[in-house]
Amino acid sequence: MKRRIGLWFIGAWGGVASTATLGLAALKRKFTDSTGLVTANPVFAGLDLDEPDSFVVGGHDIRQSSYLQAVHELHERSNIFDLALIDGCRDALTAWNANVRPGSILGSGPTISKLADLPEAQRSESPRQTVDRFQADLREFQSRNKLDQVVMVSVASTEPPCATDAAYESVPKFRALLDDRSARIPTSTLYAWAAIDLGFAYVNFTPSLGASFPAAYDLAREKRVPLAGKDGKTGETLMKSVLAPMFALRNLRILSWVGHNIFGNRDGLVLDDPANKESKIRTKDQLIQQVVGYKPATHVSIEYIESLDDWKTAWDHIHFKGFLNTKMILQFIWQGCDSILAAPLVLDIARLTLLAQRRGESGILKHLACFFKSPMGVEDHDFFKQWRMLEDYVKASR
Repeated sequence: MKRRIGLWFIGAWGGVASTATLGLAALKRKFTDSTGLVTANPVFAGLDLDEPDSFVVGGHDIRQSSYLQAVHELHERSNIFDLALIDGCRDALTAWNANVRPGSILGSGPTISKLADLPEAQRSESPRQTVDRFQADLREFQSRNKLDQVVMVSVASTEPPCATDAAYESVPKFRALLDDRSARIPTSTLYAWAAIDLGFAYVNFTPSLGASFPAAYDLAREKRVPLAGKDGKTGETLMKSVLAPMFALRNLRILSWVGHNIFGNRDGLVLDDPANKESKIRTKDQLIQQVVGYKPATHVSIEYIESLDDWKTAWDHIHFKGFLNTKMILQFIWQGCDSILAAPLVLDIARLTLLAQRRGESGILKHLACFFKSPMGVEDHDFFKQWRMLEDYVKASR
């Protein structure tokens, strides 16, 4: 009998989740090909990966919307998706709306809170009440849809950085923290804890804290849950992870690397807040030094330009030194549609994480490092070394 798989998005009606949802529906109906899906490459042939028609989509969101509304807005603002494709997937998008539940803004910061349209009862919950509500939503989703597995994928807006303390060091201490109404636990962490505690796989595609702390690692091992994250690597940082190894291998010394990023979607609006922006810059500005083994002068900027909407543009200026102290320059411009770049990777990671859970794996999935800016449990940011880790895992999994 064919498996039935639940894909539960945090930020369900946002750009990335709605694009991934439209993609699943389109792939199922053969309205599109598999371009952009890493797991469609020949190296993955023969793996027991879930096909698009196995998935049922649901999630949490803090706004009132729908999948159909979200993809139409992306079409109108960013000129992506064919209207005929949207119309052909209308039934699936409408059906999956019934699986979306109100999220939470507890611990998410003022900028994200301004976007929310939530009942007052859900704004005044304790951390424990929030986790309990999330788990009730997830259980109901699994039961009603008769799902064999569920994976939670966070594609929500970036939260401000969170300083963890001793309460995050062990499962008992963190469970006790959930009962403290004054505790400022990030929303991303409440979602992650709810999923892991139920035995559901968890993926953090954002720079937010999520499950990146010792108590969550211990709980994942206890519940036999795989974890993947964090912060999806889709654009400028992907280019850095590819180009920096070239400079290292050719023994060309990078003197400075400056990257300016502009985009205008909801993520850009949230990152216009300096506190939220700090989380993103941390994950984007750590790579070069690790790859080359020294610290060039680096600068990363992220600016919100409303008119660009989902089209993200990065301009990078690389000043480097070659033979006989000759200084040279490499510049590149990366312009890509944020949701179109991210959505297929989300599906790839979900498929590989679900496979890992069926294979009895738990804890951090280090072999998925090539998908993330700040890969959990992996310090090497060289894209090609990360890719070899994934290839080796796939070969051993057959």
